Amino acid sequence: MSSDTDTDEAHATGAHATNPRATEAQPAPAQAVPARATEAHATAARTGEAITTSALHAAATGADTFPGVLREALNRRGLSLERVSERLRVRGITISQATLSSWQRGRSQPERARSLQAVDVLEEILELPAGALRSLLGPRRPRGRTTPPDAEGAALQILGEDSVVEKALGARFRHFNQETSSLMVHDIVRVGESGTLSGISTTNVLRAKRAGADRAIFVLSFDDEAAEPVDIKVTCGRLAEATYLKGLKSLVLEIHFGRELAKLDTTVVSYAVEVSPSETPATHYERWSRTNLHEYLQQVFFHPGALPADCHRYVRDKVGDPPRGRRRIPLSDAHDVHVLTSRCKPGVHGVAWEYGTGTAGTAGPGTSGTGDRPG
Repeated sequence: MSSDTDTDEAHATGAHATNPRATEAQPAPAQAVPARATEAHATAARTGEAITTSALHAAATGADTFPGVLREALNRRGLSLERVSERLRVRGITISQATLSSWQRGRSQPERARSLQAVDVLEEILELPAGALRSLLGPRRPRGRTTPPDAEGAALQILGEDSVVEKALGARFRHFNQETSSLMVHDIVRVGESGTLSGISTTNVLRAKRAGADRAIFVLSFDDEAAEPVDIKVTCGRLAEATYLKGLKSLVLEIHFGRELAKLDTTVVSYAVEVSPSETPATHYERWSRTNLHEYLQQVFFHPGALPADCHRYVRDKVGDPPRGRRRIPLSDAHDVHVLTSRCKPGVHGVAWEYGTGTAGTAGPGTSGTGDRPG
């Protein structure tokens, strides 16, 4: 699963948070997370109105822009970038999936003659009126590599392109939590008798980078689609949005601090998420961070009937990289393991565990569980 705080994310089989793999904060629009609107539903909202499908749609499309209209047309036609690239190739135009992805995210735009020809053909493929896309193209952009905004660029270095976090946040990803940074994070993960994730609680100490910061966004992603959030409690802060995106297996939380922070002021955010029983035993939990944390504490508590045979900690430089620095950690008498890291560098920080023979929840202590996938 994974979670998110200041661009941290936590991830454990069954669930992860993006500040769980976890995530960050900027005053964010009070709209639902852009992703397929039909797959999104609010699981909890302590204040405010329910998120509407029209709000999801507006946030996802980006009105009257080339990327927004392109994304909307692709979703409406139900075409993947792979299929669109193939249809263009059949017509003698070679445009890669990566280029199409950059176009629909607004990171680049068609400018060369071949690309403009592709836009004309795209209008046919997507059943748009002639000129519907081309008329939205802005002036030519200066050549040469451009530097993405700090918040987005740092997140992309850890998460890579087209991550679940980026898809869940949509337009908000670009400025996500750029007004605050995390100083300290404490994750508590609980594994139930069946060996599956039962809940996560996180306490995050945030510091304002500028005056006026008043909220943060957190993304929790779940590995097992059967694991869904069933209860959300915020003990420090006020829950303004809780939207579960079933297609992405991700929960987006927007938590308000209750006041505007002065520059360098600090605040504490604490929340807990109870998870419905999943079908797959949990085998790991990860948190990613794009910034340096002063301190990160991760605890995993196991049910006495689902004790692991082995636990270890590890680090990844970015999501998808092989784990390094793998070290065994002992199980305490309280049936928990913990990792405390000071001066925690950007990257992915995880704990993984393995069960002996048998099935979690049916075998005796030390032999329960079937999970053997590294975190």
